Formats: sequence, C-alpha cells, structure tokens
Amino acid sequence: MTKPRLYSGMQPSADSLHVGNYIGALLQWRELQDSYEAFFSVVDLHALTQPIEPAALREMTRRTAAQYIAAGIEPSRSTLYVQSHVRAHAELAWVLSTITGFGEANRMTQFKDKSARYGADATNVGLFTYPVLMAADILLYQTDIVPVGDDQKQHVELTRDLAERFNSRYGTAFTVPIPVIQKETARIYDLQNPASKMSKSAESEAGILWMLDDPAVSAKKVMRAVTDNEGSVRYDRETKPGVSNLLTIYSALTGRQVASIEDEYAGRGYGDFKKGLAEVVVSEFAPVRERTLEMLADPAELDRVLASNADRAAEVADATLADVYDKVGLLRRV
Repeated sequence: MTKPRLYSGMQPSADSLHVGNYIGALLQWRELQDSYEAFFSVVDLHALTQPIEPAALREMTRRTAAQYIAAGIEPSRSTLYVQSHVRAHAELAWVLSTITGFGEANRMTQFKDKSARYGADATNVGLFTYPVLMAADILLYQTDIVPVGDDQKQHVELTRDLAERFNSRYGTAFTVPIPVIQKETARIYDLQNPASKMSKSAESEAGILWMLDDPAVSAKKVMRAVTDNEGSVRYDRETKPGVSNLLTIYSALTGRQVASIEDEYAGRGYGDFKKGLAEVVVSEFAPVRERTLEMLADPAELDRVLASNADRAAEVADATLADVYDKVGLLRRV
C-alpha cells in the first residue's frame, strides 16, 4: 500500500537550530516519517529573501541538513535534500505566480508585517512572492499533508487555493494538501522573554537554547531562565509564562505529562526544577551535537548524501513540472 506524502522544511538562517525547532518540527518529523513518504528540505532559496553572505549561506545549509540527520531524520527513510538542488522548485514557482492575484499575495500576514516594520523600499519582491515558492515546494511532491505552525497556516491555504485554481483551469495536476497544525505544546518561548516565541532573531542569546550549544552553556541558560516570585512549579500560561514554558520543554523532551512533572517538583522550588530540566536538555542535545559535528567534519560525505537524496526528490518533482508545462501549453524541447 502506498503511503501518503508529507512535505516540510526549514530555512538555513543560523549556525544552529534551537529547541523550538527541535520540539516544534524535528521531533514530529521523526515520528511522521514512519507513516508517510516524507520529503524534508533545507529551503535555501527562501533564505535569500534576507541579506546573507554567500559563504555563510553555504555553511548554514550544511549545518542545518546535518542537524536534521542528527535529530533522527534518516536519509534512507525520508527524502532529505537542499531546495536549490531541485530546479523544479523555482520553475514551478514562476508558473504559479502567473495564477496568483496581486491582492491575495498582498494579504499574506507575514509580508504585511515585515513590510510595515521595515518599509516598502527595504522589502524585496522575493519576500512578497515567498508564499508562491512555498506553494511550489509543497505541490511538486503531490503532498497530502503539511505539518506547520499557526503562523504558516495562511500560506498553506494559499497553496490549496492555487492547486484548486490550476486544476480547474488546466486539468488536474496537483494533489490539494491538508495543513496539519502543530499542537499547542509545540510552541516554545524565549527563556528571557517568555511572552515571545523563541526565535533565531531574538535580541539576546541568553533566551535561545541552541541545539549545538556546548552542554555547559545550555545548562547555564536553563538555570538563568526567567520564572517568577511565587516559587511553585505549576503550569499557568497566563500568570506564570516563564515556568509554563520550562514545563513545556521538559514535557516535550521527556514525553512526560506536565502534571507528572509538577508532582515531582511540588514543594521543591525553582532551583531543583531548573537543575532537572538542565540535565534533560543536556542529555537530549549532547548526542545530537556530537553527531552533527561528526558529519560537518566530513562535508564531502554529507554532500554526497544530500546529492543522492536530491536525485530522488528531482525524479518526483520533474514529473510534476513536466505535466504542468504540458497543461499550460509550453512547447516541449525535442
């Protein structure tokens, strides 16, 4: 029986992924790859929408791919590749842009937020068409489900609209994907500012638990995480955001229920709780860090794995693109 297909990816926009990426994406990807024919991409074309040094982009692309693998995304079980290694992504994005209304692209929340923050002159066309490239990423693989956070749901809805519009206008070429919204427990907040989602662009390094941090640094960040003056370890997102965030991380990394962790630390104070969480974080990420650094020490082998997977991805993507080109009336090369 053929497995349904899944597509997802992350940008190579930092030297390391963080605990929010790990819990919100990688842990779920690792679980889903058993039930789906999974395509996971390092979306380096998307990263070009922000100023970035060429050498840094190449390095971050390798580092991101290595962390995927170290976290359990196995290239033998999933198709793990670099987006720019499959040319059909950019080519399909152009075709889809010709059936995308200017108004609907302009309504994308992320573009509106960034253009309002930085101004029109500092906002590039690539950022405006970002959701169209994301639609191409998904539709190339006849994707059934797309695991995303709430902030990406609007982009998947546009993808669905474009798939249905193309299928209606030219004949069926695309599977219409379904967004699978990550559960609320997957939302991880900044350790120093628990009102804000953990982000690579945070103002302070102290609030971000990087997967490739030295274990001692990770432990120190946990011990210095913002809590409150109450002293009780209990989940209450509204009045105890810092403690609640730490409980979420603890629960996600151990698979334990929050209530069980609350019971364990009842009456013991934040010091013991943070020490326990620091041990959990170090235990989880130390082997991921070690495996990542091993792969980065042999970039030729990592590049070979990525190239092999890109060949597998291209076989599927090129077939979709060829069908699209035929349907829109482009003359085939002989």
